Amino acid sequence: MRVLVVEDEDVLADAVAEWLRREAFAVDVAYDGDAAHERLAVHPYDVVVLDRDLPGRPGDELCREISDRLPQTRVLMLTAAAAVRERVAGLALGADDYLVKPFAMVELAARVHALARRAVVRNPAVLQRAGILLDPARRTAERDGRDLGLARKEFAVLAELLRADGAVVSAEQLLERAWDEHIDPFTNVVRVTVMKLRRKLGEPQPIETVAGVGYRIP
Repeated sequence: MRVLVVEDEDVLADAVAEWLRREAFAVDVAYDGDAAHERLAVHPYDVVVLDRDLPGRPGDELCREISDRLPQTRVLMLTAAAAVRERVAGLALGADDYLVKPFAMVELAARVHALARRAVVRNPAVLQRAGILLDPARRTAERDGRDLGLARKEFAVLAELLRADGAVVSAEQLLERAWDEHIDPFTNVVRVTVMKLRRKLGEPQPIETVAGVGYRIP
C-alpha cells in the first residue's frame, strides 16, 4: 500500500514517513502543497496524510482535489487546531479522518491502516490464501501456523500478491506499490525479494512465476 505524507515541518514529516515504513507501507514525502500536487498527478496513493497548513498550494485545496479526482484515495488530515468547527470543516472538504497535533505515532499508524483497508474495499482486514494468513494492521504473517519472520519489503510484496486474489502482479506493479518514488525502475530488487520470500514460505511453493508477465499466488 502506498502513502503520501504532506507536511511542511520536515522533522515531523520524516518521522511519520519512517514510522509508516516500519509498518510496511511504501511512503513518499512532500514538504509543500505544490510538490504534493505533482506527486498526486504521477503516482496512485491509497492514503494521503495531509497537513492542513501548507506553503504553496493549500491543504484545503489539495483535499478537495483528491476528493474530486481520486475517489479511491483516502485522506487523513492533520492540524494544530483542536476546535470542533475546524474538524467539521476539514471533513466537509472531503477528508476521511482527522488527527490533531500533537499525536501519538501509534495512533496515526492505526488510522492509516484503517483508511488503507477502506481504500481497497474488496480486501478484508486479514488476507488469506494457500495457507498464508497476513494481517497488515498487526504486521503479522504466518503459513500453516508458522510465523514467517518477514522483512518489511517481503511483507509488502506478499501483501500485494494476496490482495491480487489470484491475478498476476507484474514486477512494475510491485515496484509501484511496495517501494517509494526513489527506487531505480531498472533494479532487480523485486526478483531478489520474491526469491527471499519463497525461501521463507517453504514448500509447497505458493508463488508462481508467469513468464514475461509477473507473479501470482493461485
